[in-house]
Amino acid sequence: MSTNDTPPEEPKAPLPPKQDEPATPPRDTAPVPPEAPGQPESPVQPAGAGRSGGPDGAGRQRLAAGLWPPRFSRAQLIVALLLFVLGLGLAIQVRSNSDSGALRGARQEDLVRILDELDGRTQRLEDEKQQLEDQRRELENSSNQAEEARRQTVEKERQLGILAGTVAAQGPGITLRITDPKGQVQSDQLLDTLQELRAAGAEAIQINGVRVVAGSYFSDEGGGIAIDGKKIAQPYEFKVIGKPQDLEPALNIPGGVVQTLEKEQATVAVTRSAKIVVDALRAAKQPDYARSSSS
Repeated sequence: MSTNDTPPEEPKAPLPPKQDEPATPPRDTAPVPPEAPGQPESPVQPAGAGRSGGPDGAGRQRLAAGLWPPRFSRAQLIVALLLFVLGLGLAIQVRSNSDSGALRGARQEDLVRILDELDGRTQRLEDEKQQLEDQRRELENSSNQAEEARRQTVEKERQLGILAGTVAAQGPGITLRITDPKGQVQSDQLLDTLQELRAAGAEAIQINGVRVVAGSYFSDEGGGIAIDGKKIAQPYEFKVIGKPQDLEPALNIPGGVVQTLEKEQATVAVTRSAKIVVDALRAAKQPDYARSSSS
């Protein structure tokens, strides 16, 4: 076997660089020359640029995440609120200036008319407000409407009964006593006394046990006086319910009832009382033809 038949030696692998020595670049890698100043850098895109999984795609995602949703600090919110308020105030000021400028150029008659319209509108609004409040109270008390209606009906019936003489009454008032020993007092003088008491505010009157109402009449009969056909004897005693401070002065005015009766040599005595009872009653009459319009 000749020496030429020896197998070639296997290439040895290069030894790794030592830790304290820098690794030398491969021989086939040429150094990148520095770019000249003023020349634009050549766009060098790494592999995978432009794809969603590349560095640029990840950067855009981070940028979008940083921009939305927006994050505001407390100072920024306060500044924004102040700017909004300032803008609103300026808008209101500009509008008021324009309105005042329009009013400034108006005539006096127009200004008076505008004020009258404003006053009328204000009054109408106040009336509507009062009506709405009344309706609200009525609705709130709707559960008690039936009871309130019944109570008002009973009270109205009592008042009408007092005026008609069908129910008894009591209250403050006066007692008027007329003594006529010579029989000089006539029915017309008693009628004048009744009218004076009614004008002074008398609400219920009884004379010698006879209830006097709106349809009562006086007449002279057999040397005496009759009320509604019932003859009464002296002394004539009036029981009157009303305000005593008004009834007594009305009888004692100069030239009034007391002086007129005293001229007929009659004796008149007026006594105030905190409680006058008028218990003479009249029978309620059923009308023959009149009917209630609500029925």
